[in-house]
Amino acid sequence: MSTFKNFFKVKNIEEVLSLESLFPQLGTEEIPLLNASGRVLASDIISDADLPGFDRSTMDGFAVVASSTFGASDGSPAFLNIKGTVPMGEEPDFSIRPGEAARMPTGGMLPEGADSVIMIELTEAIDDDSIEIYKSVAPGNDIIKRGEDYKAGDTIISAGCRLRPQDVGLLAAFGQDPVSVFKQPVVGIISTGDEIVPVNKNPGSAEVRDTNTYSLAGFVKDAGAIPVTFGIAKDNFDELLKMCSKAIEETDMVILSGGSSVGTRDFTIEVLSSLPESEILVHGISISPGKPTILAKTRGKAVWGLPGHVVSSMIVFKVIVRPFIEHIGGVSLTNRKQQWTKAKMTRNISSAQGRIDCIRVKLSRTNRTLFAEPVLGKSGLINTMVKADGIVMVDINSEGIEEGAEVDVIQI
Repeated sequence: MSTFKNFFKVKNIEEVLSLESLFPQLGTEEIPLLNASGRVLASDIISDADLPGFDRSTMDGFAVVASSTFGASDGSPAFLNIKGTVPMGEEPDFSIRPGEAARMPTGGMLPEGADSVIMIELTEAIDDDSIEIYKSVAPGNDIIKRGEDYKAGDTIISAGCRLRPQDVGLLAAFGQDPVSVFKQPVVGIISTGDEIVPVNKNPGSAEVRDTNTYSLAGFVKDAGAIPVTFGIAKDNFDELLKMCSKAIEETDMVILSGGSSVGTRDFTIEVLSSLPESEILVHGISISPGKPTILAKTRGKAVWGLPGHVVSSMIVFKVIVRPFIEHIGGVSLTNRKQQWTKAKMTRNISSAQGRIDCIRVKLSRTNRTLFAEPVLGKSGLINTMVKADGIVMVDINSEGIEEGAEVDVIQI
């Protein structure tokens, strides 16, 4: 059982994030390619063929030898004989020489000898067997060469990438169905506190509705994981221990909200320390808001104790918890999608040294420049998160940020 006496021997964010390596990645599974968007690729995909597999047209028009068009203009068109028509989806059974052309559909296979396509709008039929061309084209015009997209042996998508619809389309082009992906992390969510009541109950004079379960569940989904809610635990050791034990048994990570504040932190640490194979890794983080955050390792799984204040729990999740979810879910460091963007601050912001201050900002764009306007208000007000588009982190050794300074924004 771990000690919990030195709760506020805080760690900085970098120290906390470095602990993700203590938690193993989940296994993999094969799924239909149709369901792969948003999932994390488990292994590199190597192309087994050129893409495209043949020289193809990107326009409806005529396949030509480019040199046959040199010098062509409205006043002096080039005259070409039509050798034939290329059927869509079929290999042409004829070749093209200078002075000849072939009718081409978009996506059709170029006949041998042709090195460009001229769009149909730049031509005019003389009769069934010949056309006039009113513009000179260069070799390669309006065609894609064999292997121009990808060549056989290329790594087309690397493991650890969260697949986007365009990535899934690329996998389809190479016949990668089914596809191997990491299993989605299942994250248990527990709200704690005697003052917390279900959302469908009218709270008493000193009670509040369970907000954190719903906001955290949304953030968990946004991180590519599956939220599972376990309800509200009162400030009762046996009740919370039983609920935590069940959550650890059934999920890959557990998040407790509440119970990490000064008044109840020893109680929460005592519960977490009583779990099997448990080790308290973090007793506090040098971040504001969110300092009284707990991280335990229990049976190889991360168990978080987040502040009960809804704003603090949201910020700690976005800045710290999400990277752990992405890690166990197989997202590589080079593919972490924290939705960072750069913007310029619209006013001076002061900050206390010795901690990272998380400033909520509203983003706006003027003349192609993105600006970050601080959202003013007390740190515990949920409206500051609702109005905000992102979070700016003021460095631990800084006294603030000056107006006009370029900052990194975590979009929320």
